[in-house]
Amino acid sequence: MDLPVRGRTAFAATGGRPLDTALPAVILLHGAGMDRTVWALQSRYLAHHGRAVLALDLPGHGRSEGPALTSVDEMADWLAEAIPVAGFARAALVGHSMGAIVSLACAARYPERVSALALLGAAPRMPVHPDLLAAAQQNNRAAVDMVNAWAHGGAAHRGGHPLSGTWLIGGGNRLLERARPGVLYADLAVCDAYDQGLADAAKVTCPTLVAMGAEDRMTPAKAGAKLAAAIAGARSLVIPDCGHMLMTERPDATLDALKTIV
Repeated sequence: MDLPVRGRTAFAATGGRPLDTALPAVILLHGAGMDRTVWALQSRYLAHHGRAVLALDLPGHGRSEGPALTSVDEMADWLAEAIPVAGFARAALVGHSMGAIVSLACAARYPERVSALALLGAAPRMPVHPDLLAAAQQNNRAAVDMVNAWAHGGAAHRGGHPLSGTWLIGGGNRLLERARPGVLYADLAVCDAYDQGLADAAKVTCPTLVAMGAEDRMTPAKAGAKLAAAIAGARSLVIPDCGHMLMTERPDATLDALKTIV
């Protein structure tokens, strides 16, 4: 469905069901260079089990009009505006990687808008290697390869996938290749510049889950645990045999975790 936010059209998938504003809202946010499709499995289940689901394309991503936003705070402000536009006073936020720190910042800045928080593949700081930033800035295909190599755990590199006939690394490549020129670099620069994770965490008052992949090399589990410890009452969960891409590498375990919070 289309949402008019700040004079531009944003797109959200609703999990295969019409959006019902009488149900509890769950908004899912993707990571850098990605789009709503990373949530295909979780969004469909939630939409068919009593939630109003919005898997959003952030500005400049997927089917949402651009340009891409250039800071976590700007994205958090945009998200806070999108919630009432969709017809809700509050929503549970589920974010992955860049989407997780945007969700965290939104909960810190707009507690009245956020009913619960699930942070996947998140850390207080998310620095990006200079080689990756340089490749992304040049729109070099090597940036796609580096992201997917670092983002996936060992099983994905051996061809393992929970769905027969599909390929995690190949799917990740196609996903990032769809991004508009400059978007991956803009997103990685946003992550690299974000330095307020612990300060934002201290302001969160809603129920929170921090989920981590045991083999995550981008936001290691120890960094996720540090973030969880900074949020009052937060629960943490480590998913075994999983890298940074929790919702595609271990979709069932990720969904089971989300069901406990949203």
